[in-house]
Amino acid sequence: MKKQSRLRAMKKRQRMFLLAVVAWIVFGAVSALAILSWTAEEDPGVTVRVTPAALSEVAVEGEAVFNANCAECHGPNAAGTNLGPPLIHDIYNPGHHSDQAFYLAAANGVRAHHWPYGDMPAQSEVSYDEVTLVIRYIRELQEANGIVAKSY
Repeated sequence: MKKQSRLRAMKKRQRMFLLAVVAWIVFGAVSALAILSWTAEEDPGVTVRVTPAALSEVAVEGEAVFNANCAECHGPNAAGTNLGPPLIHDIYNPGHHSDQAFYLAAANGVRAHHWPYGDMPAQSEVSYDEVTLVIRYIRELQEANGIVAKSY
């Protein structure tokens, strides 16, 4: 009788131990999923570190236009967000994306081709002259960050 009682007690401890191990595994899995979903929501997209530049008067005007119309997607200092790519990136160097590409993008929008953000809609509220100011701002920031024209 004592032997059966000890066996039952031992089996009960084994079941409790197994239950504790399973609980820890489930807790770990749930925690990992929570952390992954939290970090996915916080994903900033592709961003770059941008060194602010000493801007010309024209570029300062362009910065104001950029901040009012472009920064929501392209980020402060054109560093990128989870909604749009960084424009202070070698892909946008003047030898690959000329100034004309910026005029066309603002006027017509752009189909996604370098980045996974989706298409950029036309920015009809931004005038040609304002795009000129934004381009000056972007080009001065690019130059201050070592992005120069390269031939392709």
